[in-house]
Parts: sequence; C-alpha cells; structure tokens
Amino acid sequence: MQIHVVNSGDSLYTIANTYGSSIQALIDANELETPEQLVVGQALVVPIIGQFYYVQPGDSLYLIAQRFGMSYQELAQINNIPINETLPVGLRIYIPPRAKQEIISNAYVEPIGGNVSQTLENAARKAAPYLSYLAPFSYQVNRDGTLIPPPLNNFAQIASSNNASLMLVVTNLEEGAFSAELGHILVTVQSVQNTLLDQIVNTAHQVGFTDIHFDFEFLPPEDRDAYNAFLRKAKNRLSQEGLLMSTALAPKVSATQEGEWYEAHDYGAHGEIADFVVLMTYEWGYSGGPAMAVSPIDQVRRVVDYALTEMPASKILLGQNLYGYDWTLPYVPGGEYARALSPQQAISLARDNNVAIEYDTTAQAPFFTYYDAEGSQHEVWFEDARSIQAKFDMIKELGLRGISYWKLGLAFPQNWQLLQDNFIISKV
Repeated sequence: MQIHVVNSGDSLYTIANTYGSSIQALIDANELETPEQLVVGQALVVPIIGQFYYVQPGDSLYLIAQRFGMSYQELAQINNIPINETLPVGLRIYIPPRAKQEIISNAYVEPIGGNVSQTLENAARKAAPYLSYLAPFSYQVNRDGTLIPPPLNNFAQIASSNNASLMLVVTNLEEGAFSAELGHILVTVQSVQNTLLDQIVNTAHQVGFTDIHFDFEFLPPEDRDAYNAFLRKAKNRLSQEGLLMSTALAPKVSATQEGEWYEAHDYGAHGEIADFVVLMTYEWGYSGGPAMAVSPIDQVRRVVDYALTEMPASKILLGQNLYGYDWTLPYVPGGEYARALSPQQAISLARDNNVAIEYDTTAQAPFFTYYDAEGSQHEVWFEDARSIQAKFDMIKELGLRGISYWKLGLAFPQNWQLLQDNFIISKV
C-alpha cells in the first residue's frame, strides 16, 4: 500500500500511472466523492502490492533497509542497485510487502439519544471485518449496582457475521458525565459490587459478550487502591465465568501525575490484573481547548513509553481517534466549542475553501486554516493516512497488543485500508 500526498498539478490519472494502479482503484480505496477535485496536501492510499520509497538526504541502502525491516543486500538486489553506490536524492526504491504482525483491534460505537441511527449501524457493519472487538458504549450503572443497557439493535449480529467479539463496556457515567460519587460507590460498597458483577455475568452470557471492559473515569484519587481491589475481585469472578477483562486508562506519563483524570488509575495494577488495557491516547486537542492535534505522536509516545515501564507491551492497546476538530479562532477559554468532523469532511472543507492541507512533522498530523463567510478564521486538525501510519509504525516497533478506536460513525476509509495492509487482525 502506497501513501501519496497530492502535489499541485496532480490528477488521479497521473497518480495511477505513477504507481501502476487505476483511477477506479484510487476512487474506491479513498471513497472519493469528487475525484476530479483533489486538494494539495491531501493524503491518498494507493492499493498496490508493497510500496515505493523516495531517497531523502542522508539516506543509504543500509538505513532504508533497516527502516523497513529487511537486509540492505535484499533491498539492493530487488532494485538492481550496486551495494556500494551512493543513492541520489529522489531515487525511487521499491519496498516489497513485509511480514505482518498479528494484533487485536477494538472500536467503540456510541448510540446518541437512546437510538442507533442507520448511519451508525452502517459504520459498525463497514468496520466489523477489521475488528477483533465491537464495543457498544456503554452500560451505565445505577447506584444499587444494576445495569442500564445501551441500545444494541443489530450490533450482536454484525459482530457475529464478521467473526468479531462483543465487548461489554461498563462506565460510571451518570446524567451524561463521569461521576466521581457513583464511581466511589462502585469501588467501595461490596453489596453494590456483587449486584453489578451478577448483572454483568448474566448480561454477557445472554447477549454474547466475551470481554468485560471497565472505563471508570474521574474517580476520587483516594479510591485508587479500592479500584484496584475491585478489579481483582471482578477479574476473579469473570475468569470463573470464562470471560476476559480489560480496562481503559487515562493517558499518564508518570506514576505520580496529578489531576482528577489520572490519580486513581494505577498502570502497574491494571497491567497486572487485566487481560489487556486501552490507553486513551487522544484528546490533547479537544473541543473545549485550543487548536492542536488530537493525538500528537510525540505526546502519545510519552504515554506509551511510561506504560511500558509498568506493564508488558502484549497488554497494551493504543487508543486512536477517528475524527478531528474545526476550531474558530482566536481561542477563548470557555468560549465556542470546536466542531467534530471526520477526515473525509476535513478534506471536503479544505477543498471548498480552496486551501492546501499542511502537515506537522512533530505531531505527525495534518492541519489547515481557512476563513468562513463571516470572516472568522478557523483552524482544523484531523487524521490522515500519514498520521495513522505513524501510529501503526509505533505499534509494530514496540510490539503493542493492538489498537482501539474512539469511535465509529465518522468516515476514515484510509485507516481501514492501512490497518488491513499493516496487520493480521486476530478474530478472538
């Protein structure tokens, strides 16, 4: 699979000819609605076997081969290049397909307003072939430990027909927000816990969930040990029932990180107790904050590096957003919230406003600015093929267990193409 960044003057015809593909293959892979109108800076996936690499200043056969996990002798032979030859900048080198790492992939799917829209169900159906787990978000909990189910509609059938498993997500959401008070009850009151675990087990067996996923957020810091004890209790019960258990973790960079989102989440304990964890490595750029990349790879890397000091890589799923935001400038704390949009919508917005897409190499994320009809300036950060490939490269480099997407419903076709190209998805 090739990633091509559109340059001025490019057309689907020239891109297809460059890589030996076809116009229709490009349209299909990227779900292009206006194939005759490409945006400068837009990243396209080109569905070919292997990929091409263009020599950069300072490159050598050895460095390029090391980057792609092969020997320099093999690379030289495939491209008919003398081993000792200095490579000219811009030379195109063919990289054959590499062995794929097997991972697990999860995607949360969140019905809004008590209903599963046809759009959301279609998104789940479209993504399910690429998923190990489909995770309806979420089962909420009453203060007596009884569960409040989300609408499931056809999610069980969608998962089953695609050989994916269902993940039962349990949260301490109450009246639309994570509740520290509810969370405290859940991790400290034994009778409530017993009711909750009974209900979880019964629901899992009735519906067909195979993993129980606890996403308890904004717990009081003093409940850290109580949360750990609850997880041990839950793990023991769930294991007896043949169920896996996973947790969601706030994106910490140290054990002593302060803040109401972080302090009750004990990476070491979760890594010991759970079968796997999801690192919520997104929302650095968030709707109520200043404009920036949602999941800048330098910040994501800091979280993963810390997590690896507390648990094995084989237990870590990297959290990944499937969306971006459109901020109105200037940013005013407490002011207008940014609008969420899909990568496809972001590209359309750049095209409609006749602006080029830029790329931040530190954050490994695309962005652009534009002015609306009222003269207000906007800044848009989103995901594209390059940014998601950078995350996939990190997963492979560090041997992580897999990836978990928040959340289905916003179109990002390049992600699914590249996920399949980079990995074998375990159907657990």
